[in-house]
Amino acid sequence: MEKDNEKKAEEQPQEESPNNASSLVEKIQQLGQTNVPQAPDSNIHVLSIIGQVEGHIQLPPQNKTTKYEHLLPQLIAIEQNPKIEGLIILLNTVGGDVEAGLALAEMIASMSKPTVSIVLGGGHSIGVPIAVASNYSYIVPTATMTIHPIRLTGLVIGVPQTFEYLEKMQDRVIQFVVSHSNIKEDKFKDLMFAKGNLTRDIGTNVVGTDAVEFGLIDEVGGVKEAMEKVTELINANKDGTEGVVQ
Repeated sequence: MEKDNEKKAEEQPQEESPNNASSLVEKIQQLGQTNVPQAPDSNIHVLSIIGQVEGHIQLPPQNKTTKYEHLLPQLIAIEQNPKIEGLIILLNTVGGDVEAGLALAEMIASMSKPTVSIVLGGGHSIGVPIAVASNYSYIVPTATMTIHPIRLTGLVIGVPQTFEYLEKMQDRVIQFVVSHSNIKEDKFKDLMFAKGNLTRDIGTNVVGTDAVEFGLIDEVGGVKEAMEKVTELINANKDGTEGVVQ
C-alpha cells in the first residue's frame, strides 16, 4: 500500500503539468505575459466600461463593446455584497445605446455605496451621464468628452412624433447630467449644439481641464486620486457623516 501511495504522489505532478502549461499559454495569448499581477482581496470593486455601450441590438463581432445586460447584475451584486464598500468606474467609451447608457447611469447614481468614476481616454456621448453619475468624478488631463445631440440610425418614421420623442430623450440626458454635476443647463446646451467644433457634426469635444472648468467633472486626476477619494467616502460613511454630494 505504501509503495502504491508513493507512486501516486510521484505521478500527481506529472498529471498537473499539462494543465499548468496550458494555463501559461493562455496567459501569453490573452495578456502577452506569464506573470500576471493578482489583485489582493479589497473592499473596493473596479468596474470597467470600455468600447461601445451595447444596448438592445447586438453589434458586429469586431466592435469592442460593453454589454449593459452584463453590468446591471454586477451593480446589484456590488450593492448586496457586504465585503464591497466602494466602487471605482473606469470609463473609456465612445458612447452607444442611449437608453442602455442611461440605465447604467441611473443604477450607479442610485447606489448606496460610495462611487468614483475616472474618464480615461474618452467618455463620449452617452458616456457623459455615466461619468457624472458617481458621487465624485475624475478625468485624466489627456482624456476627452464629446457632447452632441441625440441621433437615431436606421429606419426613421418621418412624423412629428419621432422628433418629439427625440427631443424628450435629449431632455432626459440633459436633466440627468445637470442634476448630477455642477454644469449649468444653458452651458451644457451651448456645448451640445455648438457649430464648427466638430468636423462632421455639431457638438463640442471637451478636454480634461476644460471639463472641470465647465463643472462637468469634479477634478483632474487618475487612479491615485480616485483611490484616495473612494477611501475617504467609505470612511465618511462609516463615521456616519455625509460624503461628497453633487
